[in-house]
Amino acid sequence: MNLLKLRLMLEQFLLEDIGDRDLSASIFNKQEKGSIIFIAKEQGIFAGGDIIRTVFSLLDSSTSATVHVSEGGMVEEGQKLAVVEGQISELLKGERVALNLVQRMSGIATVTREAVDALGRSKSRITDTRKTTPGLRMIEKYAVRCGGGVNHRYGLYDAVMIKDNHIAFAGSITEAISAARKSLGHMVKIEVETETEEQVAEAVEAGVDCIMFDNRKPEEIQSWIKRVPHGILTEASGGISFNKLPEYGETGVNYISLGYITHSAAALDISVKVEA
Repeated sequence: MNLLKLRLMLEQFLLEDIGDRDLSASIFNKQEKGSIIFIAKEQGIFAGGDIIRTVFSLLDSSTSATVHVSEGGMVEEGQKLAVVEGQISELLKGERVALNLVQRMSGIATVTREAVDALGRSKSRITDTRKTTPGLRMIEKYAVRCGGGVNHRYGLYDAVMIKDNHIAFAGSITEAISAARKSLGHMVKIEVETETEEQVAEAVEAGVDCIMFDNRKPEEIQSWIKRVPHGILTEASGGISFNKLPEYGETGVNYISLGYITHSAAALDISVKVEA
C-alpha cells in the first residue's frame, strides 16, 4: 500500500471518530501506560498490519506496535495477532478505527483465499472489480492481494473498459475501440465486454487487448474462447458463484473477476483486549 495515502486516509477516519476529544478516555492521564492485544476469534487470513502500526503512531509517535502475523498468513481462533503498547488514552482512541479496518481487510483476504483455493490446479487467476467501498478501495484491493488474488483496474483512469452502454453510444465494438485508440494511444490497455460469439469475433478483429465474457455460462466460454488468439487476454465475469468457480476455472480464461470478494465479504471476527 501507499503509506502516504494510508496516513492521510487514517487521519480522516480518526477525526471522524474522535472529533475534538475522546470523552471516555479523558478519565486517564497522559502518564498512564498500558497495552492491548488483537486476538482472532475465528480462523481466516490476516491483512492489515500497517493499519495497526499507522493508526496508533498517528495518535502517539512513542506507541510501540508489534504485529505477530505476516500479511496473507493463516490465523487460528484464539491466536494473538498484534500487541500495542503506549498511553492508555491513545490506545482507547485508536482501537475501534484499527479494529474495524483490520476485520474488514481480513474478511476480504479470507474470502479471496477461499475463491483461489476453489480453482484447484486451474491456471485462471481470481481478480477483483471496482465494486469496493467508496474511500476504502486502496485497502480493499490490497486485502485481495493478501488473499492470493490480483487487482483489476483501480479506477476509470488506468485502463479502458468498454461496456454495453459504451458500445451502444459508440455504435459498435469496432467504433468504440477505434475511438479509444485514437484518443489514448497504444500504451493504454483496452478491454471489452462481450455477450455473443459475434461480439467476440468483432473484438478480436478490432485488436482489443482483453476480452471479457460477460454473464456467460462455462460451456459458452469454452466454445467462444477458441476464437481468441493467445495474444489477447480473457476474463470471465458476472454472477459467478463460489460453487461454480471450478467450472469456470476449466474454461481456460486467464482471469475470473468476482465482485462479492469485496462488496459482500463478512468481516473476520477479531477482538481487542487489555493485555494482562
